[in-house]
Order: sequence, then C-alpha cells, then structure tokens
Amino acid sequence: MEEVYKFLRLLKKHRLTLVIVPALTVIITFFLVRNLPDSYVSQSQIATGIVDNTQQAVLTGNSSSKGWAEVNQEFGNLIEMMKLKKILDQVSYKLIIHDLNSTKPFRDPQSALKGSSPAETRQILATFQEKYHKSEGLNLWAKDQSKLHNVLRALDYDSESLKGKLRIGRAGDSDFINAEFNSENPQLSAFVVNTLIEEFIKHYAYLVKTNQRRANVFLDSLLAEKRAQMNSRIAALRNYKIQNRVLNLEEQSSQLYAQILDYNNKKQAILKDVSANAGAVNEIEAKFAPGERGYLESTLTKINQSLVSTKEELKALYDLYIQNEFDPTYKTSIDSLQRILNYQINTSSDQYVNSPLATKQALIQQKILLEVQLDLSRYSMTTIDRELRNLNNQFDQMVPHEAEVQSLEREVEIASTEYLDALNKFNQSNMESGFSIKLNQVQKAMPGLPQPSKKMLLVILSGIITFVFCLMVLFILFFMDHSVTTAKELANKTNVPVLGSLNKISGPMVDLGAIWSGSASQSLDTFKNQLRSIRFEVDHELNTGIVAVTSMGASEGKTLLALSLAHAWKMTDKKILLIDGNFDHPDISKSLESNIYIEDYLTGITDISHLRPSSAVTVLANKGQDRSPLEIADAETIREKLAQLSELFDIIIIETPPVSMMNQSKEWILFAGNVIAVFEAGQTITDEKKIYIQYLKSLEGGFSGWVLNKYEPLHIDGKAKKNQV
Repeated sequence: MEEVYKFLRLLKKHRLTLVIVPALTVIITFFLVRNLPDSYVSQSQIATGIVDNTQQAVLTGNSSSKGWAEVNQEFGNLIEMMKLKKILDQVSYKLIIHDLNSTKPFRDPQSALKGSSPAETRQILATFQEKYHKSEGLNLWAKDQSKLHNVLRALDYDSESLKGKLRIGRAGDSDFINAEFNSENPQLSAFVVNTLIEEFIKHYAYLVKTNQRRANVFLDSLLAEKRAQMNSRIAALRNYKIQNRVLNLEEQSSQLYAQILDYNNKKQAILKDVSANAGAVNEIEAKFAPGERGYLESTLTKINQSLVSTKEELKALYDLYIQNEFDPTYKTSIDSLQRILNYQINTSSDQYVNSPLATKQALIQQKILLEVQLDLSRYSMTTIDRELRNLNNQFDQMVPHEAEVQSLEREVEIASTEYLDALNKFNQSNMESGFSIKLNQVQKAMPGLPQPSKKMLLVILSGIITFVFCLMVLFILFFMDHSVTTAKELANKTNVPVLGSLNKISGPMVDLGAIWSGSASQSLDTFKNQLRSIRFEVDHELNTGIVAVTSMGASEGKTLLALSLAHAWKMTDKKILLIDGNFDHPDISKSLESNIYIEDYLTGITDISHLRPSSAVTVLANKGQDRSPLEIADAETIREKLAQLSELFDIIIIETPPVSMMNQSKEWILFAGNVIAVFEAGQTITDEKKIYIQYLKSLEGGFSGWVLNKYEPLHIDGKAKKNQV
C-alpha cells in the first residue's frame, strides 16, 4: 500500500505534465484533422457456394457436408486470393486508365504527371493498358516502369495503398464474403469494389478452368492406359484357356469332386458287403466236418463250373456298368444275369444225391449264394479303385490350371476396377468442367453516403493515448526510482530508527516565532506538531545535554532543524544554548545576531560570564573561518568549556558540518552525547552515503536516529497520510 501512495505522490508532483501534455496533443490533433475529407464506404457481396448447396450443381453428387475447419480454410484461401498483389495490380491499372481517359477522374492524374508531355501521357496510358490485358506486374528494376509505379503511388492507386483501405471478410457463418472500400469519393469506392470482385472472379475462373483442362487431359491418358491394361489381361486369360482346353474349371472340378465322393461311398458300401459275406461263408464252412466238406466239393465240381462261367459274365457286366458311370442299360443286363445265376444255384441244389449231407442242403445253397455275392463285390471293388485313381489323376491335373486361371482372373478384376475408377473420374471431371464456377457477385457496390466523422473520436483518442503514455512513462520512472521519500523507507534501508519527519514548507523564510505564537497557518501548525514529536523522541534518547545536529550532505536542513529544536525546547522552559559549529557555512551566525563567538570562548577571550541564560535562545556564533574545533583548542579544553556550559544550560545544540566533511564533523561529534542526522526526502542512498551511514552506526548509542526533512505528504480527501515508524 505504501508503494501505491508513493506512486500517487509522484503523479501529484507531475500533475501539470499529465494535464498540459495531453491538452497540447488534443489541440495539435484538432488542427491536423479538422480539414480531413469526408469518408465514403461502398460494400459488395460474393456468394461462394461453399456451404450453400443451392449454389452447387445437382449432378455432381457432392452432397457430403464439410467440416468446420475445412470450410474456414476454403474461405481463408478465397479471401487471401482476393488480396493478391496480382489482382490489386489489375484494379490499379483500371483506376489509372479510367482517370487518364475520363473527363471526370476520381483523382487528378496531372498532379502525378507533372512535366509529362501529351505524347508521354499517351505512352503511359498505352503501357498501363498493355499491362492490364497481359495481367503483368510492374518491373520496379526497370526505370520506366518504376516511374509508372511512382505515378500509382502519388495517386494512392498502388496495391499497398488500396490494400490498406480495403476490408474483406466472411459475413458471419454465412456463404457470403463481404468486400468494402473506404475513400473520399463515393464513385471511387464503388468502382474499386466492383472492379476488385470482377478481376477476382475472372482470375478464379481462369485458374479453375485451367486446372480442369489439365485434369481432363491427364484422366484421358490415364483412362486409355487402364483400358489397354485391362484388355491385355483379358486376352491373356482367354489365350490360356484356349491353349489348355479349359472351359469352366470351377464346374469341372465340382463334377469331378462329386464323382470321387460317389465312388468312395460305393467303395465303402462294397467293403461292408465283402466283410459281411466273407464272415458268413466262414461260419457256414465251420459247420461241416472235414469228410463232409470233401464229399460236398467232389459232388459239386460240375455244378461249380457252370456257376463260374456265369459269374465271369456277371463280372464283365459290372466292369462295364461302373466304367460307364452306372448306366441304367447295364443294370438291366446285370439283373437278368443275376436271375440266371440264382437259377443255376437252385438247380444244383435239386441235383444233390441222397447222402449223409442231404440234411445240410439249405446251408450248402446259402453258402453258394454268399460266395457268388462275395466274388461280385470283389470284382466291383477292383473296378471302383481303378476309376478312383483315374478321377484323382484328372483332379490333380486341374489344380495347376485352377491356380493360374484364378491369378489371371484376379488381374483382370483389378484392371477392370482401375479402369472403371478412371472412367468415373474422367466423366466427373468432364461434367464439372462444363459447369460455370460457383462464385457469383450477388450485390454490386453502389456509391454510399458519407460516414460519421471520426474527427472528434481521433481528438479524444489522442488525448487518452497521450495521457496513458504519460502514465506509463511516470510508472517506469517510479519503477526505476530508488529514492527515499518516507520515513519507513529510510528506516528500512538504513536499519536506523527515524525520530520523525518535517514537512516541506513553501516560502523563502520560516518565522519560528510565529509558529510558536499560535498565529501560524495550518501547514505551520503541522510543522509545529512534528517538532514536538521529534523533541519528545530526542528527550528519551538524551545521554548528556549536548546534541549534535548533522547531515550527510550540504543544504539538507540542519540549520532549520537546529533552530526549530532550540525553539521547541525553549517552549518547555528549558535553558537552550545553540552553537554554530559549521565554520564553512555559518548560517545560524548570519541569521541570528550574536557578538559572542565560539572561537573566543574556547580560547578564553570571552568569559563564561558573558553567557547568561535568558528567555530567548542563547547563541554562540562563529567567525566563518576555515577552521576546526581541535585547531582552536585541544580536546581537553573543549570538554572543560562544554562542561561549564552544561552547568548553565539544560540543552546545548551544536550544528556541525555535514558528514561528507569528515574531519570537522567528527571533531564536534567527539564532544556530543547524542547525534541527530538530517536526511532530505527524495535522495538516493549511494555507495558513498552508505559509508557515512556506517560511520554513524559505529557511534552505537551516540547516534539517536534520523529526521526526514522536506517530506511531501500525499493529501487524500484533504487529509495528509501520516508516516509512522
């Protein structure tokens, strides 16, 4: 809080600066802006079609919504493109061409063409027209074109001047871009905006159409390449199938696989029948004794021969039936031959003779039938195995063809997909190139009304800005200022107590008699109260009755403090002796009339009887010679003389030279019981002063403290802020 008051004190000190400087600025600004021309603003709008689907072609199919960042990026690109120097140069050319050709130019071109002949003027016009039609910029390295640029600059038609008065931006979150221009001529403002938009749309359309043509040429060549690649892949697949007699591998492999499964199923069924029939025959043979089995075999020899013949025929038919993939025509022949075989078996049973084996006629007949079925199953198994091997060989031969065909078909599919993608892109680009661009000027710029004058605003702003600038300068000075202005700062920086402060009093002289007579002003009353406070503090610090008043530099207020303290103690009915010990600057001797000198007293010329206490302050003056106390008398003599004075007076005040004059000040301090140092407010404690402070601190109990002189309190609401230490 103390820093705030300190800064406010600085502002109070420079209050005139804070008033005069802004006032001067306001006055100067007023005279500068009073003749400014009126300002006219013209505005136009462009529809971009970026976020408005009604501006887009329906056939493009581009209905996907764009992200916020993408939309902002597109608007930013368009706005920056409108500010391109190339486009602004086109506007500059049209402006200067208009002014050179028109009887009512926007700005007088003759002011920029001073000294140019009509022929040179026509040449300049022709050059500008050529640059405009070719959309070329001026080459500033060429001397003649640099001259043309100077003409544009003189009329404020150059790109930088136009850009400074041009405002381009998106209208909120809409699909429109606003463009406005500010000038002193309403027709000029409208002309610049309309020309800018016209040149921008022309430039944008040229870029879009050029890119579309390049894209169409590239996509056409890409489409031809993809078509040729696709046809080559299709031809490779076709040739491979022809060379390897491949029709439809997938269907063929499916059929072969189905036949293999069918044959395997039949093989499993036959294996089951073989196992069952073989087991049944073995069981029947086990029921015959060895003799009976021999008799039976001998009697059935002729019958078995006919059966074997029939079975051979049946085996051959089974082979044909299996080889022809179980053709039903063979099935009829097999069934007929099976009936013949059954007849032969039955006939053989009827021809059995009456023998011991006659009772086992049924078993014999059953055994014969089972043997026939077992033989037929074995014949079928051989044929089926042969067919399975043939089918597996065919299937194995198809596997390499299938892998190669799949690879070729996959290449054909990829080539077809790439071709179709290229075809779609080509069609899309070709269709879009036939559409007009999305940019459209929906509102043409018209000459506008004059804008509200900003002259008063500029005047007010100049005053405010200057005032703020002054505040900033003062704040910087305050921040860099390390001077001591309050008693608290003095105590903190020196670690020495402050006995009190004395306010700064305006005026050449201070009437101490008026202060204590009660007829003083309010400021002197405050000064009197401060003296009383200092007097009270010194009374509590007194070691002896001798008080030395010093300072670190000259003109800090030692004389005033010494005189003021003398009168303050006088008001307490004490006998006061004031000694002017400052031989170089005897201000007390000059201000108070006294014919008694300290030099005479110390040397014995003047007796102590001449020094009698009175109602006024007794003064021992000096003759103003360049001397020191010890040069006048030795230390013992001075102590004896001061001791005699102490018996007559209650308090002896000695004004010493400043501490910067170390020899004289130190000599007086040797004989003082208390030392009071005066510090002028507003000073900075330098390294040299730190040495003096260390000396005063070395006096220990002899140094009573500081008195802050010329203190300027900050008045708030008519009252001064008090500093307390």
